[in-house]
Amino acid sequence: MNSTNVTDSSLHQVLIGITLTILVVVTVCGNVMVCLVVCFNRRLRSLTNCFIVSLAFTDLLLGLLVMPFSATYEISSHTWSMGITWCNIYISLDVMLCTASILNLFVISLDRYYAITAPLRYHSVVTPFRAGVALVLIWVVSLMVSFLPIHLGWNTNNTTIQNTHVMDRKQECMLEVNALYVLVDGLLTFYLPLVVMCITYYRIFKIAREQAQRINYTSCCTSTRNALPTLKEHKATVTLAAVMGAFIICWFPYFTVFMYRGIQGAVCETLMTIVLWLGYANSALNPILYAALNRDFRTAYQRLLRCRKVVPDARKIPLNQEMRDKTSNQTQCKLEDNSLQLHTMDEKGNSLVQDSLERNLNPARDKTSSAIVSCCQCFWLAKILPKKVVWIPVFEEPGANGQNTRQSSAQQRVIYCVVS
Repeated sequence: MNSTNVTDSSLHQVLIGITLTILVVVTVCGNVMVCLVVCFNRRLRSLTNCFIVSLAFTDLLLGLLVMPFSATYEISSHTWSMGITWCNIYISLDVMLCTASILNLFVISLDRYYAITAPLRYHSVVTPFRAGVALVLIWVVSLMVSFLPIHLGWNTNNTTIQNTHVMDRKQECMLEVNALYVLVDGLLTFYLPLVVMCITYYRIFKIAREQAQRINYTSCCTSTRNALPTLKEHKATVTLAAVMGAFIICWFPYFTVFMYRGIQGAVCETLMTIVLWLGYANSALNPILYAALNRDFRTAYQRLLRCRKVVPDARKIPLNQEMRDKTSNQTQCKLEDNSLQLHTMDEKGNSLVQDSLERNLNPARDKTSSAIVSCCQCFWLAKILPKKVVWIPVFEEPGANGQNTRQSSAQQRVIYCVVS
């Protein structure tokens, strides 16, 4: 009978260990991917995505510094063997990173609210300086509700540092709370941001729905075109519902139990463990909800998973000098082969250019008509010739036999035109 209980207990611990390990790995890998795609893709380096990266970095630290120790603590039947000092640091990191993750979600909701409701004033309201101030405030508030009260004993009933006592030769590591601490922490870091997020996302959903209906009314009355706004409206609804639903489902149970424990007293350890890991699961869902639902992030994910280099859009790549020269040469070759048959300095005459040269070299003839015709011809040539053509002067030099020979100032193959 005892061996059966031991076997069941061991199997239970193994299943818990496997589940928690998978959750930790998903959290770490998902948030690492978010950081990598933003680092390697310039198209994703925007001010809005700074908050996404901040959220991913916070969840990544949570997955590396907190969740592995929490999983070990659960597998070892709530027995802590790493000392009181590291226990309090671990709990402080847990509170700080969870608070920072929630506040990052709160700032993201405000950013999207201004981007949707005031798109013309968005860049004047959400500036890099203000974004940096918001990120600094997130970490300051997170530190003030974690390390400061825990290491000064403000969170306990008798104002002593927590986890300093040993019960039944078993060192526990848990967050002790009092009524004042849970009210300040719960209201400041969860319930107030939750109310604001509900209001902002409701406004965003309402505006998106109005825009979809407006497009529906102004578009042509065909079934294909009318179906598109409906699909967009449905997609926006599903996205916002997923974001708010995941946040509420993951964190509302924990903070409800957290508030009850601080006001009424102790609660069941199993219930506390379930709601705690449910909150941790939100860090694994954030890369999916706030990144994978974005088309640019999905494309970057695919390129990263296929080990392909993420490059900017080809339409946005500026032409370098070599590409400009190549394009110019190709255009010049096409112009040389067209019906105009413009010739170069290899002494193959062209009637139009030859007439222009003769008029300029013999100004004694009708000067007025010659100048007008020459200018018109040159303007016409300048209009059809490519921009990379080099314009050089042509002049006469007396030869040895007394005849004039044409010379040029450059020994290169160019199309020339003389302006009188």
